[in-house]
Amino acid sequence: MLKLVIMLFLLFLHGYTNANLQIDEELTMEQLLNVLLIPSANDAANVIAEDIGGSVESFASMMNTKANEIGCTNTHFVNPNGVHNENHYSCAYDLALIGRYAMQNETFRKIVSTTKYTLPITNKYDKTDRIFLTTNKLINEKSGYYYKYSTGIKTGYTDAAKNCLVASSKQDDMELIAVIMGATSDNNSTNRFSDCITLFNYGFNNYSYKTLYSKGSVYKVVTPRNANSKTRDLNILVENDIRVLVNKADYDINFVPTVNLDNPIKAPITKGSIVGTISYDILRY
Repeated sequence: MLKLVIMLFLLFLHGYTNANLQIDEELTMEQLLNVLLIPSANDAANVIAEDIGGSVESFASMMNTKANEIGCTNTHFVNPNGVHNENHYSCAYDLALIGRYAMQNETFRKIVSTTKYTLPITNKYDKTDRIFLTTNKLINEKSGYYYKYSTGIKTGYTDAAKNCLVASSKQDDMELIAVIMGATSDNNSTNRFSDCITLFNYGFNNYSYKTLYSKGSVYKVVTPRNANSKTRDLNILVENDIRVLVNKADYDINFVPTVNLDNPIKAPITKGSIVGTISYDILRY
């Protein structure tokens, strides 16, 4: 417990956001994640890190391993809360990769779209006055930066990094992620929110998905070698939707398929077997 006491003291001393967690307080992981992701509670980040990794340093190592696994090449973590350190850094592209990966988790998606959260009474805290509001104005209907398509994600600030934001929005079947770093403040508001809205509007206004083949559609009918009268007509189906993101101005360009089927295709073949691949070339006039 001594280590937690020291961490809390340092967080209060430097003015970082905290959730006023108590020594020996019993909280669920979901409660900790809510106060971490909604108001940016640094004490919650350290508690989670120690619970999962055994120590802040070990958890930071786990973060670096995961970042590398999802393709981040310009990211290095030394702590779980983003407190400034010369060896703690990332870039806009890597943050977009991390945001996209995290948004695949339904619990994460729910929390980062939440605007208000209250910690309940616990074994060490008998009031419900620990009320937290989102720092992401894009999802707050009462803010001047509310964006109706916004789905999250997270703000950030340090003196060195300035105002940052990883934001997501969804319109119809297209979801976008925008990353703002180093934004300045203007009239007590940060232009990271207006910049995100500009980027989102550009994406939705200029791009859309084009479906080349739908999942389960019949691409071709073939007769496998060794087929009998019941199995000579084999439907080759598309495993998943084949969709491409295109500029709306280029929506009618041709995508020319190249299909590589197993040669030869031999019976018996079970349902769901992969018998080939398909790739596309873009044909512009």
